Amino acid sequence: MPKVVGVRFRRAGKIYYFAPGSLELAMGDNVVVDTSRGLEYGEVVQEVREVSEKSIVSPLKPVRRKATEDDYKKLEDNRQKEKEALSICQEKVGKHKLDMKLVDVEYTFDHNKIIFYFTADGRVDFRELVKDLAAVFRTRIELRQIGVRDEAKMLGGFGPCGRGLCCTTFLGDFEPVSIRMAKEQNLSLNPTKISGICGRLMCCLRYEAERYEVVSKNDSFAPGDPVITPHGEGKVVSYHKKNKTVLVELEESSTQQQFPAEEVERNPGKNGS
Repeated sequence: MPKVVGVRFRRAGKIYYFAPGSLELAMGDNVVVDTSRGLEYGEVVQEVREVSEKSIVSPLKPVRRKATEDDYKKLEDNRQKEKEALSICQEKVGKHKLDMKLVDVEYTFDHNKIIFYFTADGRVDFRELVKDLAAVFRTRIELRQIGVRDEAKMLGGFGPCGRGLCCTTFLGDFEPVSIRMAKEQNLSLNPTKISGICGRLMCCLRYEAERYEVVSKNDSFAPGDPVITPHGEGKVVSYHKKNKTVLVELEESSTQQQFPAEEVERNPGKNGS
């Protein structure tokens, strides 16, 4: 099996595998690697390991070297140039009256290309914009349209929980999130309650989804089910899957009371409504 090292180019970005060769690399080392778009500066986030051929994208590109002080200075210089490039591109977008929102700019480490990331409601004809930018920067220009979730990941921010966005701080990939996950967790279906700052369903709805699915398979209580409780007969109002408690409306008192699920039995003598 080939030996690889995991490298990440952005915080919470995807992890890519590279061939370490004879280099001794440790977690946290900064490296310069060969990529499909030229040399790039990244950080080792997975130590040297053996993986199956199916786990890599061939051909496996090499780690050129451990990053030097000069490499770091070049990286910082690129960051400054990216700010300037963003300002210039915004000016050009206004000049051409294009309906697009610039989000971020990225210089490849070797200045082989500048990538401008933007969002837009539809397709944008930016051919004239590219010509103007190429004339200014005299290098290859790429304009890449991204979605609102990618925009939030790049710009960062704080979620309703008060913490930094999951996608910005640790999530390397976006996973599908559905409204069904919110329903199974008995959450409010109000869009303002379950949506992130990107306007899409919050990524964290997925974190406990698997647990709720397992509980759901063993769920024997549904609203309206007739049951017997330590305080008499009644009907199920709701079932809290995570806490395994049942809210029951008691027949005798017409009041609602919560019971541990193990203390509630189905009432086979009555039909649910």
